Amino acid sequence: MRSSIPFIAALVLSAGAAAAQDADQHTALTIYSTASPGAIPPELYRPVPGQNNPYYPQRYGQVPGYAVIKQDRRLTLDRGTQQVEFTDVAAYLDPTTVQFTSLTDPEGTVVVEQDYRFDLLSMDKMLQRYIGQQIFVGSAAVTLMSVSGGGMLYQDDSGRITFQQGYGGVAFPKLADGLILEPTLLWTLHAGRAGAHDTRITYQTSGVSWWADYNLVFADGRDENSGTLDVGAWVSILNQSGGTYENAKLKLVAGDVHRAQPKMVAERMMRSDEALGVQAIPAGFQEQSFFEYHLYTLGRPTTIPDNSTKQIELFEPARGVPVDKVLVYDGTAQFSNWGYGRALTDRNLGGQSDSKVEVYLRFDNAEDAGLGVPLPSGRIRVSKLDPADGSLEFIGEDIIDHTPREEEVLIKLGNAFDVVGERKQVDFRVDTSRRVMEETIEVTLRNRKESPVEVIAQEQLYRWVNWEIIKTDTAWKKEDSRRVRFTVKLEPDEERTIRYTVRYTW
Repeated sequence: MRSSIPFIAALVLSAGAAAAQDADQHTALTIYSTASPGAIPPELYRPVPGQNNPYYPQRYGQVPGYAVIKQDRRLTLDRGTQQVEFTDVAAYLDPTTVQFTSLTDPEGTVVVEQDYRFDLLSMDKMLQRYIGQQIFVGSAAVTLMSVSGGGMLYQDDSGRITFQQGYGGVAFPKLADGLILEPTLLWTLHAGRAGAHDTRITYQTSGVSWWADYNLVFADGRDENSGTLDVGAWVSILNQSGGTYENAKLKLVAGDVHRAQPKMVAERMMRSDEALGVQAIPAGFQEQSFFEYHLYTLGRPTTIPDNSTKQIELFEPARGVPVDKVLVYDGTAQFSNWGYGRALTDRNLGGQSDSKVEVYLRFDNAEDAGLGVPLPSGRIRVSKLDPADGSLEFIGEDIIDHTPREEEVLIKLGNAFDVVGERKQVDFRVDTSRRVMEETIEVTLRNRKESPVEVIAQEQLYRWVNWEIIKTDTAWKKEDSRRVRFTVKLEPDEERTIRYTVRYTW
C-alpha cells in the first residue's frame, strides 16, 4: 500500500544532511468507528495537542475515534547519520505509534532517535519565556517582570514599574528558544546507502471518527401496525485531527476494537452542506469481513478537510423493506434497573405510573426483506410523506449499535398521541413469616384513534426473583427472568383492562 499525507506536505531535511523530494506522495488512512452520534457538538469539544498518549490524562474533551495514517514518500538520503524533520504533521498524533521505514533499504536504514515537538508559538508562551528579559513596549526597551490575567508588569530604564492590561504594542527581539510554528517530527536516521529511498511513515492520530447516518422513509402498509421503509445509508466522517487528507485512500473499520485508554465522551454529528458533484457514478464502498470486524474500502480517492464533517454514501438505498409499527406501554419502566438485594415488600412501591405509550419501528435486516447487509453503528432518522403537499416530515430518530445481517432492528421514534395507558395496584398481601406476597395489577389501555391498533403491555416483575403469575384474564408471554408481555388489539375508541395476579416467594 502506498500513502501520502497532505498535511505532512512540507518535509524539511536539516542542512547538509538530506534533501526531500515532493514527488511520489500518497496518503492512506483507516478510520475506526468509536464515536456515538448525538451527544456534544464538536466545536465545544476539542483535542489538546501533545496529550495523545493513551496513558496521559486529558485536560479537555477530545473527539472520540482515531485513524491510522500511512504515507509513502521518496527521499534522497546521505550515507551515514543525519536528521530528517517532518513539519505539518497531525497536531493530535500519538508519538508512541510513529514508525519510519525505508522500503528501499529496510535493513540498512534505521531510526536512532525520534522527537515529537508540539510546543507551538503563542503570545502567552513568548511572554513566559521572556520574564526577566528585555522586550519592547512601543519604541521603549523594558524588562518584563511578570505576566498574569492578561496583563503584565515591566520596568523601564529609570526603575519605574508599570502594569499594563493587555499586550498591545509588545514586540520581542527574536523568537524564544524551544517554540515552533507547527508540530514537528524529528528523526535521527542512519542510512546504509546514499541516494533515493522510498520511505513509509505510519502513525495513529486522534480527533478522527466516523459513524453511519441512516435516512429512512416510512410508508403506511395494509393496516395501522405495518408499513414499508426506504433505507438510505451515509458515512459521516468527523475530522478534527489538525490535518487535511487530500486524494486519500480511505478505509473504515466497523466494530468494537479494544484500545488501552480511557473512554471518550461521544460527539454530536454536524451535517455538512457539501455535495458530491460528479459526471458519472463513482466507485463506492466495498464491504468485507476483516478479523472479527467489518472493513469498508472506498473505491476512489477522497479529500477529508480538517475541521469538517464529510458524508459519503455507504450503500445504495433499499426500497420497500417491510416494517412493523409497535406500540409499547410499560408502566413499570422506572423499576427496570432495580436490583434484587432483598424482596421488596413495601405495598406502596409501584403505585404511580406513566401514561405514555412508546412507538417503535421493527424490521429485519434480512436479504429477503431487501437488506441483509452489516449495519455499522449510527443514527437513524425517519421521515414520512405528507400526501397533502408531497413533502417529507420528520417523525423521529434513534441510535443503533453495530447490527449484523439477519438480525432485527428496533427503532424508538417517540410517544403515541392518541393511545394512552394506566397502571394501578388493586390488591396486595404479604406474609413475611411464610415468605410469600401476592400483588394484583390492572393495566388499562385506551385507543382514541380512528383506526384499530395493537399494543404491547410490558410489565417488570421487580419485587423479587422468584415469581409466578397465578391468575390473569389475558394471555401473556415471558420475555426474560423479570419481564412479561401482554398483547391486546384495540378498536377505535376502545378501552381494555388487563388484570393479573403475581405471587412472589423467597
